[in-house]
Amino acid sequence: MREPVYIGGPAARGPDLEELLQMVARGDQNAFGALYDAVSGPVLGLTRSLLRDPAQAEEVTQEVLVEVWRSAARFQPGRGSAMSWIMTVAHRRAVDRVRSAQAASDREERAALLSRTPAFDEVTEQVEARLEREQVRRCMRTLTELQRQSVTLAYYRGRSYREVAELLSLPLGTVKTRLRDGLIRLRDCMGVGA
Repeated sequence: MREPVYIGGPAARGPDLEELLQMVARGDQNAFGALYDAVSGPVLGLTRSLLRDPAQAEEVTQEVLVEVWRSAARFQPGRGSAMSWIMTVAHRRAVDRVRSAQAASDREERAALLSRTPAFDEVTEQVEARLEREQVRRCMRTLTELQRQSVTLAYYRGRSYREVAELLSLPLGTVKTRLRDGLIRLRDCMGVGA
């Protein structure tokens, strides 16, 4: 096995990730460039494993590295390695994106369900209307002649109480009483609650 040959002495050892993070925390842009080169590949690999869309994975990777630049001062070497800290930031950010996408999808699905209106069933509507008309006719036959005439003129022909009284040549009070009695009888016949 060959030993590396260094011209001009042994190779200078560069700062490790922890040292780079501390330098980035002090605003060193060159240190951030070196840190970026060292961690962007693993961060992208992690985000791509969690996010299926490559464009979103790249976007999240960029967000993670911006967050590392802004929050490098929060790194505490005693609690773990720099790479672990950065990958934790990346994992959290990618999971947040997955949850956000799922929540948006759920909202869209709920909105789509709410916007659907049930199809109008013309046949059902016609049958129900016909049954109601038949029931009203049947119940109208149970009224006295004067009640039936008063209800018909007032509610089916749109006449006022006074006009009904004039058309039937009856006192207004009598017409009102017959209408009230007729409507009560119709209500009871149709099974409508008071």
